[in-house]
Amino acid sequence: MRSFTHRLTAVDVHAEGEPGRVITAGMPELPAGTMLQKMEWLEQNADHIRMQMLREPRGYPGLCCNAIVPSDNPAADAGFIIMEQTEYPPMSGSNTICVVTALLETGILPMIEPVTTLTLEAPAGLIEVRADCADGKVTAVHFANVPAFVMHLAAPIDVPTVGLVPVDIAWGGMFYAMADADALGVDLAASNGAEIARISEMIRVATAEQMPVVHPVHSELTGPTITLLSGTATIPGATQRTAVTVATGSPSWDEPESWRAALDRCPCGTGTSAKMAVLHARGELAVGETFINQGPLDTIFRGKVLGETTVIGADGAEIAAILPEISGQGWITGLGDYVLDSTDPFAEGYTVGDIWPT
Repeated sequence: MRSFTHRLTAVDVHAEGEPGRVITAGMPELPAGTMLQKMEWLEQNADHIRMQMLREPRGYPGLCCNAIVPSDNPAADAGFIIMEQTEYPPMSGSNTICVVTALLETGILPMIEPVTTLTLEAPAGLIEVRADCADGKVTAVHFANVPAFVMHLAAPIDVPTVGLVPVDIAWGGMFYAMADADALGVDLAASNGAEIARISEMIRVATAEQMPVVHPVHSELTGPTITLLSGTATIPGATQRTAVTVATGSPSWDEPESWRAALDRCPCGTGTSAKMAVLHARGELAVGETFINQGPLDTIFRGKVLGETTVIGADGAEIAAILPEISGQGWITGLGDYVLDSTDPFAEGYTVGDIWPT
């Protein structure tokens, strides 16, 4: 068999529809430090791994990727770094579910039925996980997310070609720009994904230009980098329907065809957390209440406000926050090795303007 210059072993998983490839072997040795520091090192020194795995011919616009790496925190059972098309998110709910599913169902960490508890270190911090398990299968993943908080409520954002849009900006592990889909006349069904992505990207870019935000503790985390539209639920029992759009390129106001992005296939864990923070700040979601979030594929994440807390900024300012819990399920879809041939002209992958932003 031909030898290859690089080989990555990965498990392909989806969490309620969102694909999250999980690298289990082949990563370079990362320097000691927090998972955030490891993430920053990877971005600065080995970003080719992200591009190899997420761009064509090995990837596609809707794909996310995770690398399971050792944690230097004695409280953590494992660490993971999240990679998306244009950024390294410090936290992701669907990717957490994919990582837990891969860790337990492949035996990297021992599965204990009926419930396995573990602690993961994400770049955003320690994540406490409870996994329901039966017959070797993870049937549900529940995790306590990082504190979620609001930066701005109903900030007036002037979105070219759309108009003045009230935008909520909140942190749920990533910074979200959030708007009302019903008010915008946007159907949140998966079949309307292109229009959802177009409007969402315009809102994200306009918000980042007019109302940029910086994390109060980690100044290197800025935003908003992602968009959430929410509307009326269409399945029994759901509280709301939301659609999250993930940037896949750098669109331009001067190029109408550049407004393309990838619709998050699942209801999105960090988005659910940020949305719950907004609802709680408005007095519409109390501690202990459950928020059932319907995604574009009609799958659901269950969110719950476990409690209230305070985030202390680097300047000493106090920000009210909630402690969110997210629940969902993942399914393994593939096992494989991804290799790099030294003669491959597309060592860092490529994007094509038919389905990728120009």
